[in-house]
Amino acid sequence: MSAPSTWVTRWAHLFPAGGRVLDLACGSGRHAAWLAARGFDVLAVDRDAAAVDALPATVTGRVADLEQGAWPLGDVAPLDGIVVTNYLHRPLWPHLLAAVAPGGVFVYETFAAGNETVGKPSRPDFLLRPGELLEVVRGQLRVIGYEDGVLEARGAGASPAFVQRICAVREVPVAGDAPPPRHVLPPVAF
Repeated sequence: MSAPSTWVTRWAHLFPAGGRVLDLACGSGRHAAWLAARGFDVLAVDRDAAAVDALPATVTGRVADLEQGAWPLGDVAPLDGIVVTNYLHRPLWPHLLAAVAPGGVFVYETFAAGNETVGKPSRPDFLLRPGELLEVVRGQLRVIGYEDGVLEARGAGASPAFVQRICAVREVPVAGDAPPPRHVLPPVAF
């Protein structure tokens, strides 16, 4: 199993301790396993039954075709965290955003326009347009981190990748004069 995305590991500290986290289109389960090992209650969903069957026992797996029929996860909301990497099916966004609980975290990373110049995926249906993730969460979630750029190739035979990624939270409503909650950002080396 490959290592989890550095974008996911960078922001995972924002998920409420022991919270319920969805790894959507989990593939081999690299994020699901990593999150479960850190004490999160993880639901990993993918259409590949063999991949779901191979998930660690600490992860709840569910087989679902996310691109056909009705939203298959209406019974799991609200969620303390949602992780999506290397997957894009725009019709799911309203469902995903609605599933984020107050105080919950939305971490999304996938390929962006420009990737067609260096490899796959290359179809516009699978590539985010410039600023698209910012538009998706606008007015619904507070952006904590966002990047749109090129990741260097890692490993033998690897290509660089154009990616867009976001970490956003659903703020907890506060009553009266209480200060808004603060989300602690990780240290950044310059």
